[in-house]
Amino acid sequence: MKKQLIQRLTAYAQVDTQSDAGSKTCPTTPGQLTLARMLVDELTSIGMSEVTMDANGYVMATLPANTAKEVPTIGFMAHMDTATDFTGTGVKPQVVEHYDGKDIVLNEEQRIVLSPADFPALAGYAGHTLVTTDGTTLLGADDKAGIAEIMTAMDFLLQHPEIKHGRVRVAFTPDEEIGRGPHRFDVAAFGASCAYTVDGGPLGELQYESFNAAQAIVTCKGKIVHPGTAKGKMVNSAKIAMEFNGKLPVQEAPEHTEGYEGFFHLISVHGDVEETKLHYIIRDFDKTAFNNRKQLMTQIAKELEARYGQGRISVEITDQYYNMREKIEPVRGIVDIAREAMESLGIEPVIEPIRGGTDGSQLSYMGLPTPNLFTGGENYHGRYEFVSVDNMEKATNVIVEIIRRFEQRA
Repeated sequence: MKKQLIQRLTAYAQVDTQSDAGSKTCPTTPGQLTLARMLVDELTSIGMSEVTMDANGYVMATLPANTAKEVPTIGFMAHMDTATDFTGTGVKPQVVEHYDGKDIVLNEEQRIVLSPADFPALAGYAGHTLVTTDGTTLLGADDKAGIAEIMTAMDFLLQHPEIKHGRVRVAFTPDEEIGRGPHRFDVAAFGASCAYTVDGGPLGELQYESFNAAQAIVTCKGKIVHPGTAKGKMVNSAKIAMEFNGKLPVQEAPEHTEGYEGFFHLISVHGDVEETKLHYIIRDFDKTAFNNRKQLMTQIAKELEARYGQGRISVEITDQYYNMREKIEPVRGIVDIAREAMESLGIEPVIEPIRGGTDGSQLSYMGLPTPNLFTGGENYHGRYEFVSVDNMEKATNVIVEIIRRFEQRA
């Protein structure tokens, strides 16, 4: 199984599937369609049924039931795109057998080293087989490790018909990294009662809580006048923007928060004297606190507008997704089955909130309750990304065990 996982992950990783928030197409980049077609061919070759790819690049397939019991149809999902934070072009995966717990030279020429001194968790992977980058790109194990694990689990079940199971649906989706993954996902066509995204990080992660999320665009309008004659006339939009940001709670930023603490995150600033735009994301687990954060930004804008004049500052806030716990709690049994599956395999479940979102955040509000499972990797979205093949194998076994337990409970 480890050999299959390595072969699958390294093949997928070499396809450039980085999504593009500036694109209006779906998927937003052609590489995602290239990978989608590869997956369609592979699903067909291993013997999956009802293999489809729609015009938007969503891939679906079915593992038919092999039991006489009435078992609810369940699903497993992973996304094909990679993050926009760091380049995904020209990925060259490196396999490190029997990792010795010391520094890993990713790129000798550029002196790029993956070190336990910088990433203490790395030392805990001594003895594992790791897949890393060559230091010049991300790896894309987020979420191509998840794809490899789902594919390998389906292949295993097809090869072992003695393991009884109900109907299982799988889906591979585009553009998760830019928040569009579920936007054109056909829940009815998928036809599952619940699903699991295989899109987490280290061993044991089991997540069914996510942030409530919004983005905010703050636009500050100024008035440019020659600085030599600007007294009483010039209005500097950049300074209004600085004042706006200065009124937000300093400690309520990503670099100062953890656990269930929410934040305001200033992503970018673009502007000059005439006009400045601030791009924020707003995050909180508690719905009331989330709404209060949005209200605070609106209130600050009103205060500054009263000072600088009508039309000088505006805030456009758009909700992105909500805490999926609200939709999963009524069917908490699907989380319990995943937890029991891990425990039966000697894996300690790590049930913590996602300080972010997955496709499951939106899908749960579309009628498909979708918790999230670990993939076995760390340091996603950058050059120091790596994944343990040993833990990928455990993730694959968890998928198989969840499927088996649904049949046993029927």
